[in-house]
Amino acid sequence: MADNPESHSGRSPLASVSSRTAEKREKMILVALRYFAEHGYQGARIEDMAAELGIAKGSFFQYFGSKDGLFFASYTQAVSMLPTWMDAPEGVLDDGFFATLRYWLEQTEHLMREDWIPSRVTLIGNYGTDLAPKREINRFLATDPYGTVTFVKYGLERKELREDIDMEMLVSMVDWMMERFQDAAVAEELDPGLFHKGVESASRRQNRIDQFEELIRSAIGAR
Repeated sequence: MADNPESHSGRSPLASVSSRTAEKREKMILVALRYFAEHGYQGARIEDMAAELGIAKGSFFQYFGSKDGLFFASYTQAVSMLPTWMDAPEGVLDDGFFATLRYWLEQTEHLMREDWIPSRVTLIGNYGTDLAPKREINRFLATDPYGTVTFVKYGLERKELREDIDMEMLVSMVDWMMERFQDAAVAEELDPGLFHKGVESASRRQNRIDQFEELIRSAIGAR
């Protein structure tokens, strides 16, 4: 009787192939993330990525279909590498919705330095209006990858947010306002002309955070 391959390794040949395929795909995305972050969408060249990995350029098209497909896969990977609202330290979460919101405001520039590659790729995806996969990116963002719905529910449960505003509206306001504020704080790294931003001292930055917190609290905070 022929040997059963699973009796020796515990894994079927198909499982091994699937694992190798997933591993190869992951390596390709990680390299692509760095190239997109360093060179932008237009400047990143698939042939350079392939040469670094020692694989054929066609492998990228086999896995992702096109450069657009590769960027979209890189973008979703970048978003998954960034923290969600509820990833704030437990002590911060214990202090409530607005304390957590302020924590992430104050972490914005630190996150850009520490998570430079995923932060830059998400900025390119969010503001590169000429990108072909823009529709797919918008659909992906509609799945709430940063957990804003959970965060808003948390604020409502703590009676910190207005209950007379539709929850979807609350979620949209938090998403739009925070995204704009945070991106404006770091977008000089991506494109000096993307946002109006002059030289900013630490005290002015703190002032802006104070004003933003006051603004959003007055808009959606419980009366």
